[in-house]
Parts: sequence; structure tokens; C-alpha cells
Amino acid sequence: MEEMPYPQWLRFVRQCWDRYGAPRSVVDLGCGTGNLSIPLAQSGLRVYGIDLSDDMLAVAQEKTERQERMFPFAPGGSVTWLQQDMREWELAEPVDSVLSCCDCINYLTEEDDLAATFRRTYAGLKDGGTFIFDVHTEGQLRSYAEMQPFVLNDDDISYIWTSELDEERCEIEHELAIFVRESEWGEERTAAADGAKYVRIDETHVQRAYPLDRIEALLREAGFADVRRYADFALKAPSVGTERAFFVALKKEGGHGA
Repeated sequence: MEEMPYPQWLRFVRQCWDRYGAPRSVVDLGCGTGNLSIPLAQSGLRVYGIDLSDDMLAVAQEKTERQERMFPFAPGGSVTWLQQDMREWELAEPVDSVLSCCDCINYLTEEDDLAATFRRTYAGLKDGGTFIFDVHTEGQLRSYAEMQPFVLNDDDISYIWTSELDEERCEIEHELAIFVRESEWGEERTAAADGAKYVRIDETHVQRAYPLDRIEALLREAGFADVRRYADFALKAPSVGTERAFFVALKKEGGHGA
């Protein structure tokens, strides 16, 4: 994750807010360990980081405490971590903007789950609020399948990453075998030839890509009357070669969900 372009996400989100209205309160859906939530809170926003994983949120809390000591939050800035399912998330009061970055939406592998997330997000936004998210395109998932396997071989961590694509559903399953050196992990499991010991961690990630037209249709069915599409961290329209598509959906003043 060290090479993930978090600064580009932050820059793109702020460009959208400059265009469609700056928020004071923000939900970060699928916040993970807080790589976006924390800098947004440091800038003075009231942020709610929502994730399904308690482990991720525990790391996010540790990072928050460490970051607050080094870089105190600007006035008004705060972050609250909540363990919730994005399909059912709920706060006591609506917020100005909802984000879901890092292709979190692709992890919703059934259309009903996608629709449920959009309906909950519409309900959780104030009138005039924005829903900003990105997705891997169908072309990008096919590219992963064509390019795999992926391999990393560093001294302290290595992995073997394979992918299998279901063409009909445009759903991809990533299998990762990750080997972490004992000094990085703190436990003794398996011994390497040079005497170093490694922990093996197995992960499976399943994502599905949907046609962009279908995503927009579901957003409109949820109540979003104004939906904009962008491509690859820029305020430009998606094309055939787009790898990561961005959506900005606006909840109109006085709007009502379907």
C-alpha cells in the first residue's frame, strides 16, 4: 500500500469540493487504516471513518493518536472511527459529503448491495451534499487478469499474487501469499535458508466491475438527480482506456430518494 496515490485522491476530492461545495462534515466509507480520513481531519473537517474491519479501525486509532502528537488537528477537525457495514451505515445526523475511495465500491459484488449502499448514502447526506467515489473499470480488471501473476521479493516482505477473472460477471478473485520477516512481525513461524524466519499471511480479495452506465442508473434510482463522471484523478470524462472511474453524485436541495 506504500505506493497507493493517496495524495492524488486528496487532491481530486478537494477539486470536487471546490467545484461543488466545501464540506464541514465528511464520511469516509471503507476508511481502512485512515490514510485519507486523518489528513482530512487535520485540515479542520469533522470526519467519520466507517469500515467493516475492527482490525483496520484499531490501526487507524493508533495512527490518529500518533499523528495528533506530531501534527495537531486544525480548529474544528476531528475523526471518529465507526465499525459499520457500508450497505447499512448510519449516523445521528446527515453530513455534507461522503467519500468512498481506493475502489472500495468494487468489493460490493452483488448489484443489490451496490444499490443498498447508494440508498443509505443518499439518506445520510444533507441537501446539497456530495457523494464522491471511484471504481476500477471493467477494462482494468481484465488488465489485472492478463498481467498476473504479480511478485514482490524484498528482504523483509515478499508476496505472490495471482488473479482469476470471471468474464461473465467481470468479477476478479485475487489470491495473495504474503511472507513477512520475523523482525517485522514479531513471531516465529517458518525458517528461511539464511536463518531468517517468516510469517505467511494468505489473503483473498474479490472485486466486481460494473458498467459505468449501470452505476449511474443505480445512483439515480437512489435519488441522486445530478451525476458526473470523471477519469483517473482528473476532471475529464472517462474513455475506453480509463483505469479508474470517478463519480460525483449530488443530492439536490429538497430532493427525495426513490
